[in-house]
Amino acid sequence: MPNDLITLTTDFGQSDHFVGTMKGVILGIAPRARIVDITHEIAPYDLNEAAFVIGQAWSYFPKRTIHVVVVDPGVGSARRPILAEAGGHYFVAPDNGVLSMIYDQVRHKVRVISNTRLAGKHISRTFHGRDIFAPAAAHLARGVLPARFGKPIQDYVRSFLLKPTQLSRREWSGTILKVDRFGNLITNLHIEQFPEVKTRPIELRVGLERIHRLELTYSEAAIGEPCAIVGSSGYIEIAANQASASKILGCTAGSPVELEIFYDS
Repeated sequence: MPNDLITLTTDFGQSDHFVGTMKGVILGIAPRARIVDITHEIAPYDLNEAAFVIGQAWSYFPKRTIHVVVVDPGVGSARRPILAEAGGHYFVAPDNGVLSMIYDQVRHKVRVISNTRLAGKHISRTFHGRDIFAPAAAHLARGVLPARFGKPIQDYVRSFLLKPTQLSRREWSGTILKVDRFGNLITNLHIEQFPEVKTRPIELRVGLERIHRLELTYSEAAIGEPCAIVGSSGYIEIAANQASASKILGCTAGSPVELEIFYDS
């Protein structure tokens, strides 16, 4: 059974009423719910950034936590609301690929949310966070069984843009998933997939910059110098010591990055 801990991850920001309204809906159904904001500063409509953020955060919460992820450029369209059970946690989200990193990390079961009794009385075409996802999370917190929300589905959406593409034996094309508040460019190149970058000559190409080694700490690079480092998430980051790599290189989320690893002939 889910517990009463609910996390929220959205692109709603903090200047409008959206987040507060979702919390009001949750507490109106489940007054004892505990709500944790992971972030509401996902770049608008950026599914890759949202997938990365929830993919990094969810496992640090207690088992049976309910995670609500609302980054939903297709709100009001034919895309489905879903409830996923994965790794002993619950995820309520639109079926648009935003849970793709969860699917890649652990075994999962996905249901379509089709039981209208577990939604708001009036469902708008523009605010499903309030009318569908918040009520679903609250009913879960109240102890409603996942099976009551709808049937399992197999054709849920997965994004393959989150994974790098191999171009040749030694070259891969990737992308910037997120720019953090320090201006670090977090790539989709994970060290577990590319352990050779620690021991072999490399060239990491982003913008007009060419980086040829992996630093252990930010301070190993000169102040303002772009460098590559493995971040706490395990993904390779392009950083600049005490400066914004994003501003220096003119790159942001969605910018391409290429990795070349030089093997012995």
